[in-house]
Amino acid sequence: MRDIDVHARSLEPLEPLLEPGRWDELRERASAVRDLMDGRTVWNVSATATGGGVAEMLQSLLGGVVEAGIDARWLVLEAEDDFFVLTKRIHNHLHGSPGDGGALGEDERTLYDEALASEASSLAERLSPGDVVLLHDPQTAGLVGAVLEAGAVPVWRCHIGLDEDDEHTDAAWAFLRPDVERAAAIVLSRAQYAQDWMEPEKTVVIAPAIDPFAVKNVVLDDAVVQDVLVRAGILAGSASSDAAAEVDVGAEKPVRVERRADVLREGDPWEPGTPMVVQVSRWDRLKDMQGLLELFAERVVGSSGGADEACLALVGPSVEGVSDDPEGAQVLQECRDAWHALAPEQRRRCALVSLPMDDVDENAVMVGALQRHAAVVVQKSLVEGFGLTVAEAMWKSRPVVASSVGGIADQVEDGVSGRLVPPREHEQVAAALREVLGGSTGRGADAEQLGEAARERVRDRFLPDRQLLEWARLVERLA
Repeated sequence: MRDIDVHARSLEPLEPLLEPGRWDELRERASAVRDLMDGRTVWNVSATATGGGVAEMLQSLLGGVVEAGIDARWLVLEAEDDFFVLTKRIHNHLHGSPGDGGALGEDERTLYDEALASEASSLAERLSPGDVVLLHDPQTAGLVGAVLEAGAVPVWRCHIGLDEDDEHTDAAWAFLRPDVERAAAIVLSRAQYAQDWMEPEKTVVIAPAIDPFAVKNVVLDDAVVQDVLVRAGILAGSASSDAAAEVDVGAEKPVRVERRADVLREGDPWEPGTPMVVQVSRWDRLKDMQGLLELFAERVVGSSGGADEACLALVGPSVEGVSDDPEGAQVLQECRDAWHALAPEQRRRCALVSLPMDDVDENAVMVGALQRHAAVVVQKSLVEGFGLTVAEAMWKSRPVVASSVGGIADQVEDGVSGRLVPPREHEQVAAALREVLGGSTGRGADAEQLGEAARERVRDRFLPDRQLLEWARLVERLA
């Protein structure tokens, strides 16, 4: 098990963004938790420190917790590939998908327990009685027993689920239940994900939140956005003369942007004025990057109006940089095969972009620049635990076209702060893209109005103070 450095980070810049009273409530609650947890630690255990929404949330939120005077620490699992193949299968099952089609039987249970045995010992050595341990997602559920044996308080936090259970979710929950039901609390992203066997008094719903001051969300002016995307090899043009762009993100030192993305495209990079449709996500079948590629090529390319020159960028991480997702390389190759099968004009208007993961801040600057440059941000997930990439784009005032599934439906008000579409209805997805690219949604709001309303929606519901307050209440109750 590996320790991840957590650096204190002031939350005071958040105060001007909040409605009156919210900042004072946060400070009061933080003070109460600090007094209650004096001499005890809040631990977080996750599968990875990079390359996913959980890791990004922990990176931002824990700094504020430490700044408040609370001892908060972060650990990451170290396990073999076969463990992560199994936990990816569980992940897919919780989303209602068979994934790789493998079983979740006795042999898989033995693999799971044996893989976590050394991690459980490593965790127990660090714990003291009364510590609170937040275990994130299926990879960590098997650690509940070790936390209890150490006299600490286990909380299992699941960021994924499906609104309506099926045979796959039933199998996944049956696999996880012996561990999960022993936790002192179970934290879900949506009430719809709760199971009948979860005790209501210890089941809590906490929606995720974005960090408005994370590197990914730092305000960049148009010139910087263009320079970053030119350097990454995504847009045509000349970069500034320095060997690497240094982007001011409000930290002690600027972020250097010097690596190029791996871009699969036909012809030269797009001109900066080209309307760009962007989806940013992992290379995951449930994100349906291939489905978006095919519907864009077939139903948007060649259409008239504002969509006549629009291009699509499907953006994911370099698959070598995401340790807990063994399917990433397979999905990327499937998307590459689908791209090669397109007609030349369709290939010219569509690109697959793998962003370097060598430096997490450099990666975050590239993602932020892509979202800010986008004419439309899409999230065509077939299922979605929550989908914070949607809230990130909304915070940047971008018009969003997103699937009406899972937590996305909690974020976007259709026709007000974005467009919600059934992800498997390709003509409806394409029609929404054409409408927004054409400047009018047909729902009484144009693209600019959608973006403005989207930012207000995030400010009201999905900034860190709400999540931190809910976590503080839970820790107070448990401690």
